Amino acid sequence: MRLYSLSVLYRGDPKVRLLKAAYDVSTFSFFQRSSVQEFMTFTSQLIVERSELGSRASVKEQEYLCHVYVRNDGLAGVVIADNEYPQRVCFTLLDKVLDEFSRQVSRADWPSGSPATISYAALDGHLSKYQVQPAWG
Repeated sequence: MRLYSLSVLYRGDPKVRLLKAAYDVSTFSFFQRSSVQEFMTFTSQLIVERSELGSRASVKEQEYLCHVYVRNDGLAGVVIADNEYPQRVCFTLLDKVLDEFSRQVSRADWPSGSPATISYAALDGHLSKYQVQPAWG
């Protein structure tokens, strides 16, 4: 059971913006890591783009399961995990992260934000916490 990526995005008009992301590519060889990370970023943006506001979905992409939640306000989260990782736990994590993010980051910053400009440091902690000891509730 493994989590590979946790991203917060904004589904704006006309395009989806990556606001913040955390990756765990430690299981890949050193030479694969940057291309795997690019694939995960691209896939996360594409899935959010194709999802309706207010929707949740799990999409299989190659050997990964991508869990997406797009809120009605356009804030979106994507978890990329392996097939064994419980879907319910992924959506619990997305709920928690998006609620926390929307409390800490001004909504005015979402449409123009980027990983370099958004100040939200909790993603890496959430990714490693759910990696090691999934909160089964």
